Amino acid sequence: MNAGSGMRLRGLLRKELYQVLRDPSSVAIAFLLPVFLLLIFGYGISLDAEHVPVAVVIEQPDADTASLAGRFSGTSYFAPVFMGDMVRAEAALRDRSVNAIVHLQQDFSKRLRRPDGAPIQLIVNGTDANTARLVIGYVQGVWQKWIEELGDESGVSAAVPVSIEQRVWFNSELRSRNYLVPGLIAIIMTLIGALLTALVMAREWERGTMEALLVTPVTMGEVLVGKLVPYFLLGLGSMALSVAMGLWLFRVPFLGSVWVLSCVSALYLLAALGMGLLISTLARNQFVAGMVAIVATFLPAFLLSGFIFDIGSMPAVVQAITRVLPARYFVSSLQTLFLAGNVWSVILPNAAALAVFAILFLGASRRMLRKRLD
Repeated sequence: MNAGSGMRLRGLLRKELYQVLRDPSSVAIAFLLPVFLLLIFGYGISLDAEHVPVAVVIEQPDADTASLAGRFSGTSYFAPVFMGDMVRAEAALRDRSVNAIVHLQQDFSKRLRRPDGAPIQLIVNGTDANTARLVIGYVQGVWQKWIEELGDESGVSAAVPVSIEQRVWFNSELRSRNYLVPGLIAIIMTLIGALLTALVMAREWERGTMEALLVTPVTMGEVLVGKLVPYFLLGLGSMALSVAMGLWLFRVPFLGSVWVLSCVSALYLLAALGMGLLISTLARNQFVAGMVAIVATFLPAFLLSGFIFDIGSMPAVVQAITRVLPARYFVSSLQTLFLAGNVWSVILPNAAALAVFAILFLGASRRMLRKRLD
């Protein structure tokens, strides 16, 4: 790089930095939007079911039924509503006052100590299949724990055919927030990186300043770097803010390396900025560029990156589509770094894929940038 090129590049960088600082919308997107989205999604979205209203029907109250019913009252997963008959319970289930019915029949205590055991009738509202599966699992957990403790108190081995010893790896608290927040950081970086840069070139065309740039000795490569560097720094600042909120506000564990996180984030940010610059180069209208950025980057990242929906559960065709989305590899890397640590068998292939995407998008942006008005 000769002295003239370096001087021109410094001038472009200074111009873009001044423009970013004078544009409240860019600062708001970079720093206020992550705070807003993390608060909304972090506190508002949960894949856990807590305080589920459940009707507990006890036909013949006694010490055993009271002990088991107390287990439902002593957990945050259930908000039990005690009823004396199934008619009222079924009516409550139909009008959705409760999500499930736990029915302890009249001979519950008598059959409890028989070899075949005492059955519990569980009726669940299956409208929301995910919540229904969670409720079934929670009830089975309460029942099994109660049986084991009952056997310990009476000195008789509990009549449980299989003894399960659970060990949860990587998210031992089983908090869905620990899984969602890292993925949400990737979604935020997608929105910021693509949306901010999708507007910069279109803004130049709309304001008529691109024509002025075209008649200067500035090369298109220098224009690309001048546009890229300020928003790259802005994106890194937004990333740091999002990670800090995840660690200290939402108490998400972080088991990986800060340096590895920084490198992977930088690669993804370059890919996202490249996507935004490519969109901005092709669309010379800010509104069109913004809409294309949301539809082409944010929505696929939200729906197909594994942020909420498991990619392995998707049809084979959709799984193939996810392989061309950079967000898929960044979400996987973030969730691994936060919850499992530096698992190189996951991080290195994802980082390589992100590097390829960054080169492709930035290369395409450079190729599309020409010193021509048409």
